[in-house]
Amino acid sequence: MDTAAATPLSFRDATEADVDALVALVESAYRGDSSRAGWTTEADILDGQRTDPEGVRDIVRSPGSRLLTVEREGRIVACCQLEHRGEHAYFGMFAVSPGQQGAGLGKAVLAEAERRARETWGATEMHMTVISVREDLIAWYERRGYRRTGRTTPFPYGDERFGIPRRPDLAFELLVKPLV
Repeated sequence: MDTAAATPLSFRDATEADVDALVALVESAYRGDSSRAGWTTEADILDGQRTDPEGVRDIVRSPGSRLLTVEREGRIVACCQLEHRGEHAYFGMFAVSPGQQGAGLGKAVLAEAERRARETWGATEMHMTVISVREDLIAWYERRGYRRTGRTTPFPYGDERFGIPRRPDLAFELLVKPLV
């Protein structure tokens, strides 16, 4: 049995002191060769950055948003953004350390995020956007009760804050899950 998986998780809201560690976590989960150790990599579809300190700091400072930080043995191993948007909450910036993926950590973080959105804000739905060509990731969310809406928004081509696309067909698809 993996002892890391048996060690309890602690959840807390990020502070500005966490910004650099959270940027490093998100980048390691999605970009470059280090991300290939996990299954959430976007290295085949996007180069460049996934986020930056300014973007993370904005989430930490926003009154209607929180960056849920997940620690195991005092080390940050996962995070996700939760944003209160009236009747629903938005789930984003979800990252699990590549070496910790595949052992149920992501599932636990998602469940805690849903619980907090429901109990803290009374949210009746969770919304998220996923790059539409990420079929494996979308299937993972579908197994957890999310449904595809078919509603898409264009990928921000030309805005390198979101990465440098390696293909011309990227868009974000809205996924929704009832929380009641």
